[in-house]
Amino acid sequence: MKILNIYVTRAFIGTFCMALGILTFGMMGARLVKIFDLLSQGMPLGSVLLFIVYSMPIVLSFTIPWAVLVSVMLLFGRLSADSEITAMRACGISILQIISPILIITFIMTVACFYIQTMVGPHYLGQARTNIKNSAISHPMAIFEPGRPMSFENNIVYIEDRVGENKIKGVQIFTMNSAGTRALQDITAPKGEIIVDKALQQLKIVLYDCNIIDKSAAPTSRLFNKKVEFVVDYGKEFNRKRISTKPKYMTLNELLSRIRIDKKLNRKTLSLEIELNQRIAMSLAPIAFLLLGLPLAIRTSRRETSINLFLSIIMGGIFYLAVIICSSMDSQPQLYPQYLLWLPNIIYQIIGTVLIIKITRR
Repeated sequence: MKILNIYVTRAFIGTFCMALGILTFGMMGARLVKIFDLLSQGMPLGSVLLFIVYSMPIVLSFTIPWAVLVSVMLLFGRLSADSEITAMRACGISILQIISPILIITFIMTVACFYIQTMVGPHYLGQARTNIKNSAISHPMAIFEPGRPMSFENNIVYIEDRVGENKIKGVQIFTMNSAGTRALQDITAPKGEIIVDKALQQLKIVLYDCNIIDKSAAPTSRLFNKKVEFVVDYGKEFNRKRISTKPKYMTLNELLSRIRIDKKLNRKTLSLEIELNQRIAMSLAPIAFLLLGLPLAIRTSRRETSINLFLSIIMGGIFYLAVIICSSMDSQPQLYPQYLLWLPNIIYQIIGTVLIIKITRR
């Protein structure tokens, strides 16, 4: 029995490590797009690498459960297809004895996911955003991305391209009203430059050969000016955007404290409760995936890796999609989304438990 447990454990761990690496790399792919954007905008490589490191825990909290599902589907699908499970049961070894090492490993993974989801992940996700904000303050030219508008105070700045360290081309600046609903002034210029004062944390945008359309009063007037200057207090602009108060950056203790305080002040706590329940539900995903993946792998008895991979991807995708959809229903409190997002966990575990019982009785 000891040799059998070692055999199953080694096979599971090997498959798990392979699946974890592939899934983590795949899920980091979306962040890699942002990373390349940051590098192209002039962010230092060190800050970008820190962003990857700080983002890794929250990514692992998703890929660890998924890797458990993939490993279970691949391993037990192969064991069932090769009739190894049938041979084990013929020798008097029960399904529970076969999977006992996997149960222990899955429990450890569940504890790890809970710790990451409630403590480590949110903290370092906040650190990642803070790191990017601080890098933007230290390298303000990086905030001007060609083709993407940038807002500061009541102005919207759009540039077509950057040339060299501080030259810009194809500039358009809209000055909006206080409500941000109407453009009072539209300034276009074929070229300009940005002068940085890091000591004062200010940017001076200097535009040349400007066409100015003034819409603040009727009738609309058009002017031409050889030179127009704007001063952007980018340090103040970034520092006033606090990110630590967002629920997704709070640890478990911070969330619980915030919920208690808001309830005493008669404030709405639905978004906080959704965040709390989502994290706990996500951390229990390894158990749900094990319970459902195990009987499906044994019943399908497929040795083909591609089929089992496809099934595990579909099952994992449905689970995460359902949780995300339920967690996004904070505008519909009458549906109790903070409890509704537990349904994927409950359904997976019930179906998996029923299927396992049926298999053990055969």
